[in-house]
Amino acid sequence: MKGKIAVVTGVSHRQGIGAAICREFAKKGVDIFFTHWKSDEEWVRDFTNEIRSTGVRCESVDCDLSDVEAPSELLDIVSERMGFPSILVNNAAHSERDGYEQLDAKLLDDHYAVNMRGTFLLCVEFARRFQKLNLTSGRIINMTSGQDKGPMIGELAYAATKGAISAFTLTLSAELAPLGITVNAVNPGPTDTGWMTEDIKKHLKSKFPKGRIGLPEDAARLVAFLASDEAEWITGQVIHSEGGFLRF
Repeated sequence: MKGKIAVVTGVSHRQGIGAAICREFAKKGVDIFFTHWKSDEEWVRDFTNEIRSTGVRCESVDCDLSDVEAPSELLDIVSERMGFPSILVNNAAHSERDGYEQLDAKLLDDHYAVNMRGTFLLCVEFARRFQKLNLTSGRIINMTSGQDKGPMIGELAYAATKGAISAFTLTLSAELAPLGITVNAVNPGPTDTGWMTEDIKKHLKSKFPKGRIGLPEDAARLVAFLASDEAEWITGQVIHSEGGFLRF
């Protein structure tokens, strides 16, 4: 994978899955271009330097993926600064608590704009440019949240829009297979990215047969594998990397 270029969206804090994916790619010699949104400038600078210290190139941009022009503009910036990428990881997501009593048009639109429209348009724009450049091996990896595994109470808009990614992944994979692009999705399951309280951790830990909660690095290793040459025969899959998480 050395020398390849990866775009990773939604890298906004040190403990996140996006940051872990960048670190895993960097260890394998992949140059990184990541997007963030309303992140602390000092953190962005420090994280960029951390990735560069591994010997790879690293650039970033503040990117609002709810903007309809963002996917095209992002790939323009990446191409100008680093060259065209062969790996795209759609990790960015919008999430707000709702439930049937709070759900309204604005909440739905806010989730749709990032989780569906932003992700879908970035995927197809990546594929169009890939084809135009006559490239032969590409990877798209979308992050989902296991919506088909069980209900997500109080997160109707999030569950609906992230669930749509699974359907999109399957059909897009069939369209892009002739181009040499694989398209897969990863569900990392409950992951300790800093949002969990001690009570939540205690509750969830008992549901993992291995006796620990999922870590960002768990998802990152799977994403890196799907981006590798060894995974060229895997496409159209939604892979549940949950450590055997028990939902009952």
